[in-house]
Amino acid sequence: MACGFTPLHFETFLKAALCQRSPVERIETTTGLFGDLAGNIEGIRPEGCDVLVVAIEWQDLDLRLGVRNLGGWRVADLPDIVKSAHRMLARLEKAILTEGASVPTYISLPTLPLPPLFTTPSHQASAYELELRQALSSFGASLATKSRIRILSASHLDEVSPPSNRFDIQSELSAGFPYRISHASALAELLAALIRNPSPKKGLITDLDDTLWSGILGENGVDGISWHLDQRAHIHGLYQQFLASLASAGILTAVASKNEPALVQQAFEREDLLIDKQSLYPIDVHWGPKSESVRRILKTWNIAADSVVFIDDSPMELAEVKAAFPDMECLVFPKPDYQTFWQLLRRLRDAFGKTTVSEEDSIRLESIRAAAPLPDSSNGEGTSLDSFLQDAQASVTISFGKEKEDHRAFELINKTNQFNLNGKRVTESSWMAYFNDPAIFLMTVSYDDKYGALGKIAVLLGRMQGKAAAIDCWVMSCRAFSRRIEHQSLSWLFENFDLQEITFAYQPTDRNKPIQDFLASITTTPLSDDVRVSRVDFSEKCPPLFHQAKAAVNA
Repeated sequence: MACGFTPLHFETFLKAALCQRSPVERIETTTGLFGDLAGNIEGIRPEGCDVLVVAIEWQDLDLRLGVRNLGGWRVADLPDIVKSAHRMLARLEKAILTEGASVPTYISLPTLPLPPLFTTPSHQASAYELELRQALSSFGASLATKSRIRILSASHLDEVSPPSNRFDIQSELSAGFPYRISHASALAELLAALIRNPSPKKGLITDLDDTLWSGILGENGVDGISWHLDQRAHIHGLYQQFLASLASAGILTAVASKNEPALVQQAFEREDLLIDKQSLYPIDVHWGPKSESVRRILKTWNIAADSVVFIDDSPMELAEVKAAFPDMECLVFPKPDYQTFWQLLRRLRDAFGKTTVSEEDSIRLESIRAAAPLPDSSNGEGTSLDSFLQDAQASVTISFGKEKEDHRAFELINKTNQFNLNGKRVTESSWMAYFNDPAIFLMTVSYDDKYGALGKIAVLLGRMQGKAAAIDCWVMSCRAFSRRIEHQSLSWLFENFDLQEITFAYQPTDRNKPIQDFLASITTTPLSDDVRVSRVDFSEKCPPLFHQAKAAVNA
């Protein structure tokens, strides 16, 4: 923990909040010298640190912006204070980007008020104050673009900890701790949420009538449904706009509606609709139970119910779907309640929010829509699958190295369940630390064929041990099933590194049957915690592979 003040209760609250989110981990904190924030960051040892928390306050930028130092608040001092703050921000940015280069870093920007050093009345912003805030904003925006750095949302903190109830001047002067207890608790809780943030949801299924639009399509007609301000239906327009935003970030969005399919088709042809029909897939419309639609959509997406949110204006429909899928989050669309609707959008943002949007996110829906049906290779129909794969013109691109900044690989490990070697998840800190071992490798696999690109869909983490490799982690996206990409991945390892054996740190889970079946198909012994596959056995059991396998340009 790097801060310029005495951490006291703040440190205690942060440890407690992290323990609540990660009860199996033992939390230890180390702090630096009082009053030397930049020096504390510059002096960290990455090998002894899993996470770096940086709490910046105004006095860290210049001591005259605090109350413990009597350096002067004269008008003539103000330009120099601003220049000094600029210099310190530059030093802090360099320290965070260099000394802490391999450590996941979580930063809170100044949360306390500036002292009354400006000549304007408190209700009027001073030019010097605005320049300080502008410099701070530029500093935060620059760091926020880095994959291993998270900046705490100041506006969210304002909601849970009112600015007028944060500063304790008595505690600051007597103990060097500037926060009121309630503010220290709120700040620690939000930082802990940044550090241990749950994986985002993957898909949203929405109703149509009185949800995506206002009105009942079968009663009001195509021209009678609305989503505009002059028709008092603006929240439905905002909802459409929000879903379009989710879809553009790679979140799967679909429709489950009791309606007449022909009318729905006409409604989606309206030019003033704020979400493109192409962003919604599948659109499942019929008069049967909504749970039937949801079941078909989940099968099309090939994801679990607990990764999906279902939204409908009818409590009865929500209850019916919830009974069929207890793990699914089912939320009511609050059509008459504007404030509750606003809270719904915020809740959805938290459920689906992600740090970065990858190339794979942008093509996810397109690849699902374009996916050709794969022949069933069971019951002796392997020839049919062979013919299909041979005709697919598939290409597998393999990257091999130590790209620990690969956010897509990190994301796949933490959200993939079915083809997952052992179900283990990794934190950002353990991900960074894993690569300190010189024998460690990261192998990622990208795939495309004539039906479209799937992007980066598989990750193997392991270590080389002479003529053998030990795989600690192996995951593959469900979108890549039945294309023998898993076989090609192992074949590439055996061939390119002349390996004689590969071992797998396998553990069964409730949901990883696909990888259980795969391992059972290539090994001659029953599955155990230490699955071993020899090159000879793999060659005998590996089916024909038709991909063009190649190494990535930077591999």
